[in-house]
Amino acid sequence: MSLSEAAGARGSSAEEEPLHVASRLHAFNRFELKYLVPVEQAAEIRDELAERMDRDLHSPVGGYGVWSLYYDSPQLRFYWEKIEGLKFRRKLRVRHYGDLDLVTDGSPVCVEIKQRVNRVTQKRRITLPYAVARQLCDARQMVEHTPKESPFVQEVLDLVVRLDLRPTAITGYQREALVGRDADTGLRVTFDRRIRGRDRDFHFGTAGAENRFTLPPHMSVMEIKVNERTPHWITDLAARRNLSLIRVSKYVQSVEAFGLAPRSVFHVREEDCPPPAPLPGPTPTPERSARDDAPLKAGAQ
Repeated sequence: MSLSEAAGARGSSAEEEPLHVASRLHAFNRFELKYLVPVEQAAEIRDELAERMDRDLHSPVGGYGVWSLYYDSPQLRFYWEKIEGLKFRRKLRVRHYGDLDLVTDGSPVCVEIKQRVNRVTQKRRITLPYAVARQLCDARQMVEHTPKESPFVQEVLDLVVRLDLRPTAITGYQREALVGRDADTGLRVTFDRRIRGRDRDFHFGTAGAENRFTLPPHMSVMEIKVNERTPHWITDLAARRNLSLIRVSKYVQSVEAFGLAPRSVFHVREEDCPPPAPLPGPTPTPERSARDDAPLKAGAQ
């Protein structure tokens, strides 16, 4: 499938896209605040937020899958830029929304550069068929694109060639998302649970690939994302529930969980996140105990 076929019909002019055709290129800036929250408490917070926010139209009940393949240099340049806290840093990833068992060469994925400039998170991405994204990022070949998309595609190709970027880790999780209404239209809050990944089998469609939890499965990551400033009622909620900001990166967590680099001050340790005390009731069966005791074992599909 060609890039133009995946994006829809283009105009006859090679120099300019018709105004009625939506660009595949998307960019935005925002501030992000992250909290590590037990799953049960996250559900309570989500229900409270739902009184003032709406469910994202793309977020069904129970959430949706988010899978990202991160690229890095053999020396883990992007990882170390995060650890060292550089004011300007970038990451390259390919992201798929949904279940991996449905991925084909024609499935839409996002090739994305996520970068940090001081405290602002910036994202630029382009939607491509999966086979074309692999041609660009893995085969390091130029792909068909429009003039408007050229700077971004050129930047991706320059990064993968100049820095010798290669697939390094896959992360996945189940996400629920809420969006602000009325005066809070720039507000977005996400809850990510079952955060897991792998350091091999980098094709999204690999059958039987095993993932491991990279964060304890009873914990979730809550992110508050705003264009300018956080609404006061959100900060009041965080204070009332004793939520503490945490500097956690799912990519960094994966790199360190799989032993690709020494654990850093950013690493979330299991011992710091003990599971909740069991409620009074029947004694768990051996099978149940094994399942509950598997935060870093294989098979966390």
